[in-house]
Amino acid sequence: MKRFLLIATALLPLMLMAQARIGIVNSQQLFDLMPEKAAAEAQLKALSDKYHAEYQLLQAEFDKKYADYQTVAADASYPETIKERRVHELQDNDRKIRDFQHRAADDIAARREALTRPITDKIQAAIRTAGEQQALDVVFDTAVTPVAYTGPNTIDLEPMVKALLGL
Repeated sequence: MKRFLLIATALLPLMLMAQARIGIVNSQQLFDLMPEKAAAEAQLKALSDKYHAEYQLLQAEFDKKYADYQTVAADASYPETIKERRVHELQDNDRKIRDFQHRAADDIAARREALTRPITDKIQAAIRTAGEQQALDVVFDTAVTPVAYTGPNTIDLEPMVKALLGL
């Protein structure tokens, strides 16, 4: 009797998995097909271009000050205090440029998240709806978790999700 219970306990998870209904979908492919993606990319490019233009101005200012410093540094008639002040100005400008780059990168990342979140939420809702309609227990996103093999009973939800999204 103990042996039977032990075997039954060991086989129970396998029997439950055999009954599981599994679906797969690639959310990245769906995201790439979404019409909202182009508008989001255009907004991100415009923002990135503005930051790039401002960076170019900061870099040009730094380059000019560096060229001025080289002229002063090469001239022995300038006092060391002036040379040191110019070095500190260059260091301050370099710090400002680095700070600007970090803030710009953070802002672009935040804007990307704000623009793409509604799209991904829409896709996830469609995946959830398709999974519920097919009475699936699990849906694997192959864009996130690579699946090495899918059997004949695995349901590809991509066509159904595309239909739900109007793609």
